[in-house]
Amino acid sequence: MSVILIVEDNEKNMKLARDILQAKGYTTVEAITGEEGVRLAQEKKPDLVLMDIQLPGINGIEAFRQLRADPQTAAIPVVALTASVTPTDRTQINAAGFTAFLSKPINLKEFVETVKRVVESGGK
Repeated sequence: MSVILIVEDNEKNMKLARDILQAKGYTTVEAITGEEGVRLAQEKKPDLVLMDIQLPGINGIEAFRQLRADPQTAAIPVVALTASVTPTDRTQINAAGFTAFLSKPINLKEFVETVKRVVESGGK
């Protein structure tokens, strides 16, 4: 059973992602801040992290950098999940090195396919 950490501060987006993932048979762990996401990733060692970019405290890009800097979490695939899709935002997200990128509002088919592909490939 794959474990997916959802780092999302918007309650509706969190519920939608959780409901979709659990319906597909995944176990979910949830965080609403970047700091909490980093801590839970270190504790739970999820198979995938879905990381919102706009978060209270440290943002998703900084949380991602902290995960990559820690040998315990460096190999965990991290998918950026954000409504910020300006060219500048996209450039920053791509430059950071996220495994994949999903825009909000969530496209159900794309969301499920991306999660499945990343989990099955181990982020490759």
